[in-house]
Amino acid sequence: MSKQRNYRVAEEIKREVSDIIKTEVKDPRLSVGVISITGVKMTGDLSYAQISLSIYAKDQDTDVTEILEIVRKSAGFIRMELGKRIRIRHIPQLLFQLDTSMEYGDHINKILKSLNSPKPGEKHEL
Repeated sequence: MSKQRNYRVAEEIKREVSDIIKTEVKDPRLSVGVISITGVKMTGDLSYAQISLSIYAKDQDTDVTEILEIVRKSAGFIRMELGKRIRIRHIPQLLFQLDTSMEYGDHINKILKSLNSPKPGEKHEL
């Protein structure tokens, strides 16, 4: 398969899976947060799609791994709906994983801000 076709299929899957999760999956436990698809990696033969999800919970009590498990359990339904929306010979198996790069970036930002802030009783010069 060409890399360009692989990329186009991955982008189409990203767009459609995002829409399916927002509109078609009817699990009320998914409404406790915001789910964003940050990336889709396809195997060379387009038989597997590794989908990275970034999950932002509205409550601090909500466990994002529980939301990820709900999405993983809905993979069959999502794949069936995907088959209705895109035209390729074989719909790939969907593998969902948690993308923590945004949280990691936020953590690094907080560390950098704490290094730059003056200590109590200390003057800060520019």
